[in-house]
Amino acid sequence: MDKLYLVVPCYNEEEVLKETAKRLCEKLMSLIKANKISEDSKILFVNDGSKDETWNIIKTLYEKNSFIQGIKLSRNEGHQNALFCGLIHAKDECDVAISLDADLQDDVDVIDEFIEKYHEGSDIVYGVRNSRKKDSFFKRTSAEGFYKVMKLLGVDIVYNHADYRLMSKNALNALSEFNEVNLFLRGIVPLIGYKSDVVYYERHERFAGESKYPLKKMLSFAFEGITSFSIKPIKFISAIGFLIFSISILMLIYSLIMFSIGNTHPGWTSLIISIWAIGGLQLLAIGIIGEYIGKAYLETKHRPKYFVEKYLVHKEMLTNYDILKSETTINN
Repeated sequence: MDKLYLVVPCYNEEEVLKETAKRLCEKLMSLIKANKISEDSKILFVNDGSKDETWNIIKTLYEKNSFIQGIKLSRNEGHQNALFCGLIHAKDECDVAISLDADLQDDVDVIDEFIEKYHEGSDIVYGVRNSRKKDSFFKRTSAEGFYKVMKLLGVDIVYNHADYRLMSKNALNALSEFNEVNLFLRGIVPLIGYKSDVVYYERHERFAGESKYPLKKMLSFAFEGITSFSIKPIKFISAIGFLIFSISILMLIYSLIMFSIGNTHPGWTSLIISIWAIGGLQLLAIGIIGEYIGKAYLETKHRPKYFVEKYLVHKEMLTNYDILKSETTINN
């Protein structure tokens, strides 16, 4: 029987964590009773430098429930690094891992379908939203635009997929070979290339707390993904530069012709517009190129992605008594 790990990165999730742990334990229990997973399957919470009571809640859950394990990062390293930490830890302990967010907006009932796809031979199973009807107009259009832009730039990314996915031990071992500092797992995982499948689901409303991805973070995350996986923006700059240079040659020829026939005008407005347009384009180009140089700079340092301050790990195997005890204590 395969040992399953549910990997859940957490940042300031005190309002949802107890309910999340309850629902996930219930899901593990149903899978165990259906003989779909091993009795020693686990839920691994990764505390990403939370400033509230998230870690204390994880410790309490760990002490009361044999399903629960915890990792505490020394500081806030970001969602992708926290998730990567949990998956890398899980790869040595499990046969298969499923990553999901702590707010449980991703439907946990489709975990059964994930497991079925895995048993059918898929090493990676992507959770894909079947619609975005519950999103606001801005969020829906911006998110769909992001996926389309990523495809246009040549990035192999699964449309409407976030970080709700199943990965086998083989896929997790392959993931551990990626050493870059600038992590964008939605783009990295498809690069592994192992057999994959898709499970569609309806995304729920967040049952408590606030989203940890405001507009500023969403834009930063999108830009991180684009610059981590595509050099087409630099090629685009080169193309624009060549176009402007070509236009300038034509304008030079035009100006010389006008001067030779004595048909000249002051042209102050067009001159000022040209200076501002070209100057702005140059600054934009320098900024984009600088972003790539900055990423290369960070990669050459080979700094660790995170530091683990503390592990909460049950070393003993679960018994039937432990499972029944877990089912009782999680509801108290």
